[in-house]
Amino acid sequence: MATERTFREINERIKQGKAVVITAEELVTMVRKKGVSYATSEVDVVTTGTFGPMCSSGAFLSLGHSKPRIKMHKVWLNGVPAYTGIAAVDAFIGATEVREDDPLNSDHPGEFRYGGGHVIQDLVAGKKINLRTTGYGTDCYPRREFETQIALDDINEAILFNPRNAYQNYSCAVNPSSKTIYTYMGVLKSNMQNAHYSTSGQLSPLLKDPWFKTIGIGTRIFLGGGVGYVAWNGTQHFPSFMKDEGGQDISPSGATLSVIGDLKKMSPRWLAGASMLGYGASLSVGLGIPIPILNEDVCRFAAAGDDELFAPIVDYSQAFPEREPDNLGHVSYAELKSGTIKINGREVTTAPMSSYPRAKEIAGLLKTWIQKGEFLLGEPVELLPNANAGISAHVL
Repeated sequence: MATERTFREINERIKQGKAVVITAEELVTMVRKKGVSYATSEVDVVTTGTFGPMCSSGAFLSLGHSKPRIKMHKVWLNGVPAYTGIAAVDAFIGATEVREDDPLNSDHPGEFRYGGGHVIQDLVAGKKINLRTTGYGTDCYPRREFETQIALDDINEAILFNPRNAYQNYSCAVNPSSKTIYTYMGVLKSNMQNAHYSTSGQLSPLLKDPWFKTIGIGTRIFLGGGVGYVAWNGTQHFPSFMKDEGGQDISPSGATLSVIGDLKKMSPRWLAGASMLGYGASLSVGLGIPIPILNEDVCRFAAAGDDELFAPIVDYSQAFPEREPDNLGHVSYAELKSGTIKINGREVTTAPMSSYPRAKEIAGLLKTWIQKGEFLLGEPVELLPNANAGISAHVL
């Protein structure tokens, strides 16, 4: 009889210390040695991980009132503007916002970009940051300007809220043009001398559950070194499958997550400000999702290895994304991780924008938390749209 489990049954096994938990990397090996049926019967939970730049990230900060009170019209945190159109002393700091004096138009693309991602990292690292704010003055909020030094503990509420994280399967970026270009995928050398990718392959959370059979609103996750939750599908959530020349599905692509968590319980190791040469600022985010092995279908998808998962090769020298995303074909993560790939018969050096060792560490940490009974699975109140459902409605 085929194995079937529920979230509730798995959580009971976690509470009892009986749950069998392995990483997605370990599942790949187990399935290849002993098959899907065996793995499904033995394993309760599979853990995943990813760590890399996730530009669509930021934090809501409830900064507290000054005396006399001020309605914060404009706010700068270490010189980085934050959005204040929320409430009197609430602000949102976006990961890609940069200091107003940042040399974005500089002729020297190597200059360092300090942005919202660095502010977030400094806060979780316990550092003091400069808060400067101005207001236009009202009867109830008479103060017009205020400046002080604050730390994360001084902030009433600090909520990491990332509208688009854990991109399912990002592009392999190349540059066939005759000049070097500076992009959010790093520095791409001319004449296709290098290729960059930014997905952890067989550990990538959304590649392990491409049909969203277990991930949805309320899923409990590893986020920034603490516990977070899936709040909604992410922006630019276009779940689909890449196809080969014969029109057959070869790899999932395009899904994203919107996630939320308590910034005060996170770590600078897993929320790190990033400065992209010649491009701007971002935030590298550590994120991991446990996949409950409910049945053989879930196990089969979770067991896909690097040689079975493919990324589209994209020409970033064009007016991206006007061209089709698979205009230069596809390449497996096994090939990408080997250090070189072949494009049109030419050998091209590869490098990751995300960290596989960190992804592996996240999957291992999440595995340990679950084994110790410190982390229970969050059963979704609603699953997310998949490749069949599109993005028009959420489906149960």
